[in-house]
Formats: sequence, C-alpha cells, structure tokens
Amino acid sequence: MSLGGELLVGAVILVGLLGIVFPVLPGGLLVLAAIGVWSAIVGGWAWAIFGAAAAVILLGEVVKYLVAGRSLKAAGIPNATIAVGGVLGIVGFFVIPVIGLFIGFVLGAMLAELIRMRSVGAAWRGTVSASKAALITMGIELFAALLGTAIWLVGAGIW
Repeated sequence: MSLGGELLVGAVILVGLLGIVFPVLPGGLLVLAAIGVWSAIVGGWAWAIFGAAAAVILLGEVVKYLVAGRSLKAAGIPNATIAVGGVLGIVGFFVIPVIGLFIGFVLGAMLAELIRMRSVGAAWRGTVSASKAALITMGIELFAALLGTAIWLVGAGIW
C-alpha cells in the first residue's frame, strides 16, 4: 500500500479513537473497519494482522459490557438509568457540542435515579456510580482499540 493509503487508514483509525473518547461514532468498530480495509488491499499476511487486531478489539467490546454490568449491578443501578443518561447525553451533544454529551448523561442519570430513589443523596450516588461505569467502559474500549492500532502499526511497518 502506498504511503498515502497508509496515512488515510491512519487518519480513519484516529477518527475512530476520537469517536471512543467523544462517543459520536462507533470508535472501536471504525478502527477495526479501517484495519480491515487495509488488510483487504495489502492481502496475504495482512489478514493475520487484521485477525489479531480484531481479536483484541472484539475482546475489549465484550469485556467492557461485562465490567460495566458487574459495576452497575454491584451499585444497584438499573439499565434504565444508563438508557436515560445515554438519551439525554445524545440530546446534550447537539445542544452543547461535545461537552453536552457528558452534561446530558449526568443530568439524565441523575433524573432517572431521582425518580427511582426519591432522594437527592441516593440519586447522586447512583449518578456517580453510573458515570464511573461509563468512564470505565470508555477506558476499556479505548485501551483495546489502541492495542489494535499498535498491532496495525507493527504490521504496517510504521512503528
């Protein structure tokens, strides 16, 4: 693959990594798709690189849900709290670009927990637990995508 092609794949990977931190795009899947396109063009041994990166990224996707679920279950937070936080986070993203996502998530989780718990203190503890779980899952997905990116960099001979 030409240097321009490698740079284009790298740019898409970077957009995917940013999509994990600012959840607008399916970041991990975008990283995986970029590596997949690179593998299809290069062919041969590049499919082994894709397989290794895919294994790491997909394992990260599974682990993030298991860890988040365990964390939320231990804190007694229902899935509805995360869903309301997620919906208001998406709305917040469009109202206040980028940071509105985080503000909307916290407000949505707080609202859902306040309705459920009927106590501001208990709702805030639930909101903090939900926010921690969201940050942990983001960290796990980012770590897995960075490992997949490192595998691609080694395979592409860039690193």
